[in-house]
Amino acid sequence: MPLYIERVAAALAERSADFHSSQIELQSSLKLLETALRDFERLSQADVEIAIAALPNPGAAPTTEQDTLPALVDSFGSNWLTHRSAREWAAQTLQGVTTFAADGSQISPQKDLSIPVGLVQVGWFQNPHDSSIPYEKDVAVELLTPDDLTAEDSAFGDREVEWRRFKGEVERAVRFMEQHANQHVVTFFDGSMVISFVGQMQTEWQSRYVGAIRHLLKTSEETRVPLVGYVDTSYANDLVALLAHVRGLPGNLPISDAALLRPLMSWGDRCRVFICRRDDSVLDKGFYEQICFTYLKTTRDNIPARIEFPRWIFEQGQHDWMLNIVRAECVVGLGYPYVLETADSVAVLTMQDRERFYRLFQDFADREALPLRFSRKAMSKRERRV
Repeated sequence: MPLYIERVAAALAERSADFHSSQIELQSSLKLLETALRDFERLSQADVEIAIAALPNPGAAPTTEQDTLPALVDSFGSNWLTHRSAREWAAQTLQGVTTFAADGSQISPQKDLSIPVGLVQVGWFQNPHDSSIPYEKDVAVELLTPDDLTAEDSAFGDREVEWRRFKGEVERAVRFMEQHANQHVVTFFDGSMVISFVGQMQTEWQSRYVGAIRHLLKTSEETRVPLVGYVDTSYANDLVALLAHVRGLPGNLPISDAALLRPLMSWGDRCRVFICRRDDSVLDKGFYEQICFTYLKTTRDNIPARIEFPRWIFEQGQHDWMLNIVRAECVVGLGYPYVLETADSVAVLTMQDRERFYRLFQDFADREALPLRFSRKAMSKRERRV
């Protein structure tokens, strides 16, 4: 059935006032926060800490950069006249530094299939940035059978596949860091290490994810391998929450940190480093304060990316070097870290891949005389779309 364009257009027109009122609210909140940000910029670390002393979870906490950086935004000040100049700087910055990233893709069990089956594919890219040493691109595949996917809870199979993918990405990063302890390397993690999304999960699932991130952070600190959590489009509002607490603004303002900082930043600029003290149910597990974050402008037009990293990196004074590695990767990747982009291209499973997987599984079931059946609804869809 096609999309009824005229009806959708009419519905949009009918609700246009809602969109306009939302924009008015956003602009009002933004003005409040911009004023608060200018005042906050001039406060000392001690001033901020006093203001939030009675709050267990104020969103974020200042670091020593509140005193040592004169402005909230630290200008990178690149003066490249051509992209070639930028690439030359990136190549020089990355020379001899091994960067690593892992990414995953998945095929979740289909409810229209009589035998539950799932697949997780984790790909990784290891780039030594040394012409005498080959790079490494590879994948690991994990098949999930009915023993892995069947439970009384109908959503269990999907959650299990998602967990195996997350676990596989973390394990690959951990393995790389263990193999490259105390070396000139940087590990990239695709996404946030502040895993608020597990707050709505049952305790058992929360424990799995929290344990994985704890292990990731611990391994980084023990091996002294810098770890970067890269969030390309972040809706986090940890800094906004801190501003609201310090300046007495209303809570839950509908502005993200990245949207607030965007007009203040040019390419390569970053804001001061903060300690994460987000107010959510996972914070009680006691590891968010081991994560620092900043925002880094990696494209000319888009919002800045959120960069997370273990606190030990800041305390050891390695964050500026690490952020230059991130900048250089983004130059090569045209606004997105090339190492993450490549890991994604290695791991990705397309719709055609999914169809091939199910055909392969059907052939396997036929050979093994397994009672594989598709629901009539699924068969009808396939027939209509051929």
